[in-house]
Amino acid sequence: MPVLDGRRCNDLHVIDNKMVSARTVLCDLDGVIWLGREPIPGSRDAVARLRASGRRVVFVTNNSVDRLEDHIAALRNIGIRADGDIVSSSIAAAHLIVPGERVLVTGGPGVAQAVERKGGLVVVNDGIADRGSFDAVIVGLHRDFDYARLAAASRALRDGARLIATNSDSTYPTPQGLEPGGGSIVAAVAVAGERLPTFAGKPHQPMAAAIAALIGEDFDAATTVMVGDRPETDGLMAKRLGCAFALVRTGVLQTGQAVDDDIPVAADLADLAAVAAMIAG
Repeated sequence: MPVLDGRRCNDLHVIDNKMVSARTVLCDLDGVIWLGREPIPGSRDAVARLRASGRRVVFVTNNSVDRLEDHIAALRNIGIRADGDIVSSSIAAAHLIVPGERVLVTGGPGVAQAVERKGGLVVVNDGIADRGSFDAVIVGLHRDFDYARLAAASRALRDGARLIATNSDSTYPTPQGLEPGGGSIVAAVAVAGERLPTFAGKPHQPMAAAIAALIGEDFDAATTVMVGDRPETDGLMAKRLGCAFALVRTGVLQTGQAVDDDIPVAADLADLAAVAAMIAG
């Protein structure tokens, strides 16, 4: 097998044979399964192939907008079962909340749901001032984000609330190209509120804890592979977990674009279908 040059990454390269021993596959959604909910060719059959071979497939996403049932329904609509097999950055962020804390949610309904399930008291940031004091402000992708919401979030931070960010992704892939990600909004709130954020999603520790909590005692890094399209999130998530990273070129990183030398890549493949073919045979 050829060794991958970190300065000149091309698809269809395999670095080691850790992939074939994988029993659990952690799979990103945007850029791996779909683009803007439009399935990437071969992704549905790849998941089915992995599961038919006895592997568990767990979807690990930095999408904080959607509620858990929304993720499940969207995957069901393209023929993929996901009940009990999803971890989102909203769930990871909620791991940082203590039950009873008052939380200003500057994000989608997925964040509010996760915080409520954790026992937090949710106040959705609608831009209205004077909503009282908060223990934390959680920020994620928020398509209605505006100046009034920025002002409300930054005011809460300057009054003493801590800043939790669902993820640091500056962009996310769509069929029309890259769109601003949750990290872009986090940056604005952090600057205006003069607070450093604690990041929850990939590749940070709260997401690692959320993955471990979902999989339970069956988790074994030696037999786990993380499949993703973004080395700085998915690749570093694999590094933190101690598992193999399979890079696919169907999302943020296109064929021929380089990967930083400090991100270990076990396989650099065209798509999820190629990953499934390698693992499941």
